[in-house]
Amino acid sequence: MKIKINFTLAFAALLVANASLAQTRDSLARQDSLTQRLIAIAANKFPSTRTFNFEFSGSGATNFTSTLRGEALPAGRITKFMQARASANINFIQTRSWIVGASFSYRLTSLTAALDEPVSGLNSAFDGNFQYHASSLNVTKISRLFNKTTVFTGTFTIDGSEKQFERKRGLVTASMVLKSNAKTRLTVGLLGNFDPSTQTPILPIIAYEHRFDNGLIVDITLPRNIFIRKHVFRNGRITLGTELDRTSFYLYNLDNTGKTYEFRQVDINNGLIYEHLLFNYFILTAKGGLKLNPSARIFDRQQSFNDQIFEAKPAASPYFNIGLSFNPFARKRR
Repeated sequence: MKIKINFTLAFAALLVANASLAQTRDSLARQDSLTQRLIAIAANKFPSTRTFNFEFSGSGATNFTSTLRGEALPAGRITKFMQARASANINFIQTRSWIVGASFSYRLTSLTAALDEPVSGLNSAFDGNFQYHASSLNVTKISRLFNKTTVFTGTFTIDGSEKQFERKRGLVTASMVLKSNAKTRLTVGLLGNFDPSTQTPILPIIAYEHRFDNGLIVDITLPRNIFIRKHVFRNGRITLGTELDRTSFYLYNLDNTGKTYEFRQVDINNGLIYEHLLFNYFILTAKGGLKLNPSARIFDRQQSFNDQIFEAKPAASPYFNIGLSFNPFARKRR
């Protein structure tokens, strides 16, 4: 039996939160009150969800250990891990109470790795390019519950590869604003994930933002990111912290069973981020630091993430990311 091997990781219970958490944060900024407008003035300059976004990223070579169906394999080394990404987020309807939109993302992953020693029945050298895309319909309802502003979101997503569509899944969130003023915003809620492959169908979500008098901003959105930010120059922002990033793609012809497998990874990126607003419509972003990979898994698309056939645990590696986003709907700032 010949099995081609991929390497990189998964912390998959968290990966489903990214789109909905960003969506929730953007929805909160649209509340029609003086304090929310004050918060939105700075947030709109560098929105968490970008209308059109393009990125290129990579990480340094690193070693890994791995297992195949529970059996330990020789140590290996990843010599190349590069990605090109593009995404779009458009709102079709936006009122005081409702936001309806769609999003699309595409990611090309280029990966080269090899085991240090050949293993009978395996292709110990691996070199491939993998395409992944996902399209979502997003609905947000802004309401009041127990006299608190509450944001409900629903997302339907279909993803796949360059060959075909693969999986349909749903996501719902409910977030209540417990505190919102010119300096502090705190929301808590729950996330429900309708995906048979997920490890945790229900997750708590917490978003906390506080602005200190010295200009520092604490921005925590669990389980997505922990940031300390500061606006610099006239149109810049620097961030120190940790964020989760997801990589996922589908694999074909790994064995003679004809099954489709999925590779999942969530990187824990630690380091610095610098963003700069250009001509009011463009945002240039540069990231760099240390990437941690708790584990990487390949599993049958029809099964759970816990039913992996292959698991790798890469060592930490340096990473970089360069991105450019464009918002044609941005208003000229005076």
